[in-house]
Amino acid sequence: MAGHSQWANIKHRKAAVDAKRSKLWSKLSKAIIVAAKIGGGDPSGNVRLRAAILEAKAVSLPRDNIERAIKKGTGELDGGDVEEILYEGYGPGGVAVLCDIMTDNRNRTAPEIRKLFDNHGGKLGSTNCVAYMFERKGVISIKQAGVDLEKLMELALENGADDVTESGEYLELTCAPEAYTGLVEALESQNVPIETKEVARVPSNTVEVDGETAISVMKLLEKLEDHDDVQSVATNVNFSQEQLDSFQ
Repeated sequence: MAGHSQWANIKHRKAAVDAKRSKLWSKLSKAIIVAAKIGGGDPSGNVRLRAAILEAKAVSLPRDNIERAIKKGTGELDGGDVEEILYEGYGPGGVAVLCDIMTDNRNRTAPEIRKLFDNHGGKLGSTNCVAYMFERKGVISIKQAGVDLEKLMELALENGADDVTESGEYLELTCAPEAYTGLVEALESQNVPIETKEVARVPSNTVEVDGETAISVMKLLEKLEDHDDVQSVATNVNFSQEQLDSFQ
């Protein structure tokens, strides 16, 4: 778990500094299209769509964009030909890497992702070569400072959290994906200061790597995340604080 949360924290800090809003909005629109395509356009009956809309609103994706994406997903507008693919492989040192992809052209995307792996000391793998090591979970990070731990745990467990753990200066809440939106809404209704939130692929076990390998893995993760068709990236590496500091 620690490896996941530490990389997520890097990702969010970098996003605040240098991510292009248009690229982020495009990725979020794709997530809404796919969610509506799979489960219908009514958020009240489509938990995945509710979660996608929640993420979109968190970064101020305009309402019109959200509504257009939903209509593309339900077939009311053209442009809904987006499919979801899971690419998996190995990074430097043989570590596990998973990429959630949403693309309208897998014949373009596949060789581009393969090239990123190859150029950064990794290798794209076959289906389920590493996916079995991960589980999809809602992951919410909250700064411990000023938080009443007992009240927070009670609120979290009453609203679907299955675990609350300490990770440095943060508390990390995890839940099943279907409980994610309800838990986030419950926390926000009580003005709990959420630092980061996402539905992510969390490794069942983590591994440690040496300094040079860690930097190579981080570079691969960063390049993958920057690809237009990549929604999210997960790894089973547990980075040390020293390794994180050297990468920034």
